[in-house]
Amino acid sequence: MYLGELAPRHLRGTLGTMTEVFVIVGILLAQIFSLQAILGNPAGWPVLLAITGIPALLQLLSLPFFPESPRFTLIQKGDEEAARQALRRLRGRAYVEDEVEEMRREHQAEEAEGRLSVLNLLTFRPLRWQLVTVIVLMAGQQLSGVNAINYYADTIYVAAGVAASHSQYVTVGAGVLNVLATIGSAGAVELLGRRFLLLLGYGLCGSACLGLSLALLFQSTVPELSYLGVICVFVYIVGHSIGPSPVPSVLRTEIFLQSSRPAAFMVDGAVHWLTNFIVGFVFPSVQEAIGPYSFIIFAGICLLTAVYIYVVIPETKGQTFVEINRIFAKRNGVEFLPEKKEEITEAGPHTATMPAKETSF
Repeated sequence: MYLGELAPRHLRGTLGTMTEVFVIVGILLAQIFSLQAILGNPAGWPVLLAITGIPALLQLLSLPFFPESPRFTLIQKGDEEAARQALRRLRGRAYVEDEVEEMRREHQAEEAEGRLSVLNLLTFRPLRWQLVTVIVLMAGQQLSGVNAINYYADTIYVAAGVAASHSQYVTVGAGVLNVLATIGSAGAVELLGRRFLLLLGYGLCGSACLGLSLALLFQSTVPELSYLGVICVFVYIVGHSIGPSPVPSVLRTEIFLQSSRPAAFMVDGAVHWLTNFIVGFVFPSVQEAIGPYSFIIFAGICLLTAVYIYVVIPETKGQTFVEINRIFAKRNGVEFLPEKKEEITEAGPHTATMPAKETSF
């Protein structure tokens, strides 16, 4: 949320996906350090666990030097000058009035709804489709089978002839692929857009799940299909890394205004961990009951999530938070802030009615 609020519009997608990039980098480092030859052994695991304190300490030492979110400062604290100073520090330039004006418009747009709690958000009609979108994106991210793939990966590698002692190195290779694909998504999100990456990602994930089901079903009669299983795991990792994993972190910031964004992030986190728990708790039993057919369920969830994205979610690339919420307001069937242009002078803003497309600085 912090990154999304302080990012300039043209880099909001890239900075938003940086969270996922460094999460994946952290996972890769953990996979490397936890190799049996390094720290993944009885003598090394306490050191491995203690290493996690290093990035936490670095963050604690550096955070006091970060500026407060300019949006929070202007909209929620009402301190426009402090927000302006924070923007100048972040952007490295003196002129930031275009972004200050954008924040003023966001503040004007949200004055009617006030600060929303989670309970208010759940029953607030003007944000109905934004709330449903966050729930679908986070549920789809977890219920599409990413943790099930990770759970089943070692079995797939062994079936393809990889020795159990060597599967950890294949896992590290998959981690490298994960990092590269996520970095690719961060570089492409402002070029190709959010919707395209989500649809492409779910398409690859769904196809990989179907291929994995076939490979697991027939590899006993056609041994060569075990290699198809490994390929499907890698395709799934790429698909999830370019869309379902990084892009929702961008959209959940963009589709809400400042007053409702904290509550939306709480719903987002609750849905994320609830669905994560459901998959981890239920998948072993489902896999035992129906075997390879369980991945067909994940393929169906990928399809349903992709259909929702195609029908409901607009492209948000290059748009202000107010413009994005105006699009959703039409779907929610409510009125939104009239489109206006403000001329900024030393004496303050002067408002005149003007189509949004003609607003420029």
